[in-house]
Amino acid sequence: MISRRSSTRAVGYKIFYRLPLGVRRRLVRLAVPKYIVGAVTLVHDAEAAAPGRILLLRQPPGRGWTLPAGLLQRREAPLVGAARELHEETGIELPLTEFQPAVPNAVVHLKGWVDMVFEVRVPASTTELVVDGAEVFEAAWHRLDELPPLSTATARLLAHYRIGPLAEPDRAGAPPPS
Repeated sequence: MISRRSSTRAVGYKIFYRLPLGVRRRLVRLAVPKYIVGAVTLVHDAEAAAPGRILLLRQPPGRGWTLPAGLLQRREAPLVGAARELHEETGIELPLTEFQPAVPNAVVHLKGWVDMVFEVRVPASTTELVVDGAEVFEAAWHRLDELPPLSTATARLLAHYRIGPLAEPDRAGAPPPS
């Protein structure tokens, strides 16, 4: 037996799908939560011994170190945005094939933004870092077991990858991976 609620919902969908596509899209945009989407790159030193090193940035206002990241441009693919932001903020230019989706690839934050996270490995000894002094004050490699003070957002993001001060050991009690 179909409940009254189910039949009412079915009628609503029939009416919705009879509307022109443009009207349906506008209605969905009004009803669905809005998110800001950013692209983040975890840059690992390919030469570092365990526990490894990552590249961090000191940016204005300078209250903690961050990862190379930024907002996606309109209709920009997350992978392209990650590569663009990495190049703009550090001078590192890599082919898109060098970027691997991190696991998890998307991190949804409570404040209404989503970070699409990618990982790359580069040799620190031969990778020239170029910062502009305005958007980025400093770029430096840091050991995973000796991270500098991180911005709150960066510490929370890195915890998803079991890195940093907010990282929890796995269930077996092992330390975070390198």
